[in-house]
Amino acid sequence: MPEIPLVPAHWCFPAHPASVRRARHVVAASLPHVLRPHLGDDLGLLTSELVTNAIRHGTRGEDGDLVELVTWSADGHYWLAVSDPGTGKPELARPDMDSENGRGLVLVDGLAAAWTVRPRPTRGTSVIAGLSFHQGG
Repeated sequence: MPEIPLVPAHWCFPAHPASVRRARHVVAASLPHVLRPHLGDDLGLLTSELVTNAIRHGTRGEDGDLVELVTWSADGHYWLAVSDPGTGKPELARPDMDSENGRGLVLVDGLAAAWTVRPRPTRGTSVIAGLSFHQGG
């Protein structure tokens, strides 16, 4: 009999800057206790960066715009997907030292064991990032 996986955790937040803190809090609270010492800080930073980018670049600032988060554990990784209604494809930039913006995906690239951008089947874009952990903590 195969092991039945956990159902991924799922949240939706309004596309508003106040949602960044709320998203970081709920994602951190959903992280299994055994993984918190190993992944908590990095997951919080990934959440903040990806949600901020989704709000800034993937929404139109309309009241109905939502940012969606999904977390799950699979294959020795803890995964975070942040989705927005936008059609753009986020790309890794190399900002110069004087740039005030453009470092979000640089941080994601440095923290995540793997990450990608995928179009959603109906509408929007998802950025998916995984943090590696050793089975059993």
